[in-house]
Amino acid sequence: MTVVVEIFTDGACVPNPGPGGWGAVLRYGTHERDLYGGEPGTTTNNRMELTAPIRALAVLTRRSVVHLHTDSTYVRNGITQWLPRWKTRGWRTAAGEPVKNDDLWRELDAAVRGHDVTWFWVKGHSGHPENERADRLAAQGCAEAGGRRARESHTPERTP
Repeated sequence: MTVVVEIFTDGACVPNPGPGGWGAVLRYGTHERDLYGGEPGTTTNNRMELTAPIRALAVLTRRSVVHLHTDSTYVRNGITQWLPRWKTRGWRTAAGEPVKNDDLWRELDAAVRGHDVTWFWVKGHSGHPENERADRLAAQGCAEAGGRRARESHTPERTP
């Protein structure tokens, strides 16, 4: 029987742009792990929303079936709809402009290749328990990033 890894992610940036944080909740069977971190320099909410799934997928030690939940339509639409077209256009938008955050989009593209990922959109701040938890973790990363180097606390040992 295949056990699905459930991942719930969120990003935060206060002010936007400004210091930011990301959070992720991973569930594998009966095991759960919280991850969070931050960026003390100038970043954006979208960059933190992208960083969360990149960091969450990085802790998986083997190919996994993943259900990845995000409240960011930017991330979900980007990875499921826009990314293939950006790649065929040489990382340019339909308007011919360079893709914003292409460094992170490339990282995310590489991270998902190692897994069978299905993406889900969750309405933010609607009481979804794991999304609210990821939001709190992102806020914590953001708060710790304000003015000093944030450490990635609660980063688990690598997870199957």
